[in-house]
Amino acid sequence: MMDSAKYAVFGAGSWATAIVKMLCENLDEVGWYMRSVYTKEHILKEQHNPSYLSSVEFHTEQLKLSNDINEMAEWADVLFFVIPSAFMHSELEKLHVDVKDKVIVSAVKGIIPESGLLVGEHFHDIYNVPFENIAVIAGPCHAEEVALERLSYLTISCADPVKAQAIANRLSSSYIKTKISDDIIGVEYAVMLKNIYAIAAGIAHGLGYGDNFQSVLMSNAIREMKRFIKKMHKMKRNINNSAYLGDLLVTGYSVFSRNRMFGNMIGKGYTVKSAMMEMNMIAEGYYATKSAFLINEKNNKKTRLPIIKAVYDILYLNKDPKKVFEKLTDKLD
Repeated sequence: MMDSAKYAVFGAGSWATAIVKMLCENLDEVGWYMRSVYTKEHILKEQHNPSYLSSVEFHTEQLKLSNDINEMAEWADVLFFVIPSAFMHSELEKLHVDVKDKVIVSAVKGIIPESGLLVGEHFHDIYNVPFENIAVIAGPCHAEEVALERLSYLTISCADPVKAQAIANRLSSSYIKTKISDDIIGVEYAVMLKNIYAIAAGIAHGLGYGDNFQSVLMSNAIREMKRFIKKMHKMKRNINNSAYLGDLLVTGYSVFSRNRMFGNMIGKGYTVKSAMMEMNMIAEGYYATKSAFLINEKNNKKTRLPIIKAVYDILYLNKDPKKVFEKLTDKLD
């Protein structure tokens, strides 16, 4: 089935646009759902997304565009969801097509706030999709570098290695190298957590901390990530693999990282609201911070998460970034 499967992407942001570009390298037709009628019409007329990665030109004869989520879900066999976690619930409320026999691929970097579940868990619990039909994409891979066709790496995690490899093959190209993994839960948590640590890196930069501190922050972040993921899903994994450490590093250091940019603005004195308004983009780490903090609270704070706690205190308790980071420096090694 996977060889002849129809693929569709749900979302119209930069990462969704990059995934459509990757799929178009290997498929004659790619489905693409977006809410905006204007975006759809612009792509048909001008061959590029008007709001994201506008340098990427599409051959529109390859695209099946729709503003109807049910039409696209009915048509496709493999459904890539690339919608910010904060808006997933409202979008999925429109979905009435039975997707339990579809393959769901999550490129969402966070927990769905309304259910408190990872995207894979949400589709399993709410839509009865078996875990072997759920996959997760992890980097390190920035959409902007995909647009420039710079060499990038992806990890596709799925309990079914055949499905994971089939999806990997559809995304592979001269500039995209792929590997597969069976750690779907661990990878999905890592994708969420790396954005929190990128915000921390941005705050540190905004406060004037240098590269020496940044390296200590990132080395502590990967160990904190390991503790969190091990608590949530214990299995054999190498946290130094690119899906975990690599994705963390690129998100924490890259000039393309919107979460680092968001954190940098907070460190420089912006309020959360003003930083979001000026960026005009979603910083997934903002929502992920609250989710991670609440998950740890439910586990009776048994996992030591000083970096996540520091970011939570700044973003949600309005504590002074300078004072919070002064205390954080004593908790790192």
